[in-house]
Amino acid sequence: MNLFLDDPVHWLQAEERHRVGELARSALLTESISLQSIPLPKHAAEAGVQEGDFYSMGDYWWPDPESADGLPYIRRDGESNPSNFDAHRLLMRQMRDQVAALAAGYLLEHDPAMAVRALEALHIFFVDPKTRMNPHLLFAQAIPGITVGRGIGIIDTLHLIEVIPALEVISVESNLPRGEIEAVEDWFRDYLTWLRSHPNGLDEGKTPNNHSVAYWLQVAVFARAVGDQSSLVEARKQWAEWMMPDQMALNGSFPRELERTKPYGYSIFQLDNVVLLSEILSDDENDLWSFSLPDGRSLEGALSFMYPFIEDKSRWPYTVDVSHFDAWPVRGAGLLFGGVRLKQTAYLELWKRLESDPEDLEVRRNVAITQPVLWLRTD
Repeated sequence: MNLFLDDPVHWLQAEERHRVGELARSALLTESISLQSIPLPKHAAEAGVQEGDFYSMGDYWWPDPESADGLPYIRRDGESNPSNFDAHRLLMRQMRDQVAALAAGYLLEHDPAMAVRALEALHIFFVDPKTRMNPHLLFAQAIPGITVGRGIGIIDTLHLIEVIPALEVISVESNLPRGEIEAVEDWFRDYLTWLRSHPNGLDEGKTPNNHSVAYWLQVAVFARAVGDQSSLVEARKQWAEWMMPDQMALNGSFPRELERTKPYGYSIFQLDNVVLLSEILSDDENDLWSFSLPDGRSLEGALSFMYPFIEDKSRWPYTVDVSHFDAWPVRGAGLLFGGVRLKQTAYLELWKRLESDPEDLEVRRNVAITQPVLWLRTD
């Protein structure tokens, strides 16, 4: 019996049990997080940002050295400005890390305390009026002197997708109040409505690169959670009729990611999210894993293109990333789900060898899921 291929759920749980247990027990002792615990910078308040509003600044934007006040900021692609306000993104990821670890721990160890603690953290971040995040992203990736927020900033909430399987896992715990679980679901219902109706969301869904994939990945996960079938139908249509034909080349690469100053990292990021989106959108009636365009482009082709360069980075034939190149690759959804769904043992063997908990913040920002046992389950 090949446990990789014959029983991937139990193989993954066995592989992750020790890691998950350590992270979950640490998360039990971690203080829960609220966006409102961090004072907003002066320029955010001046732009109309209120308590509970998520705020971030564009990564690659810097003060103009030729301007007396530095305005408007200028773009240096691939070079993150360490002085830009990033606290809300970091807090969001810390909350996601805590909740995901607790839910994964509960899944594997069945300790009710882990489920209770996870819901407490979710209550603080999404429910309590004194601490919650408001369900919109009006002020994401602002650029001083140019805009107070952009549709491109919606990629900042990509990490919230892992809250959904975490909530599903802990919801079976009888000690949890159903009303609290529903209140978290209501937050995501409201946020999904904003994503699907506000001009920033509509613009992001049309962005012809990794941003649209990350947008529709969020829409798909949130829509599946709240039963929004129309959004799922639209996401599948966008995937098959626009994203795949427009963004993937015949050789399986993603040319617009290869054009960036960090083509290696962006290519992995895009591949992982394309794979995860395909996994989420697949069901008994819609098998995106077997879908291919008339010219043969498919998920299998995208994975086949990138696998050799993940397995041996020295073979990368394109430009080397301007920064953080040495921190890649790490474990990602592409190799994991590609290995399971396409029955490619080599993908799973490589995934197993890679770093599971990278320390590089740039890499962590570009890894959408941290606890794969939450995503590959039998229920």
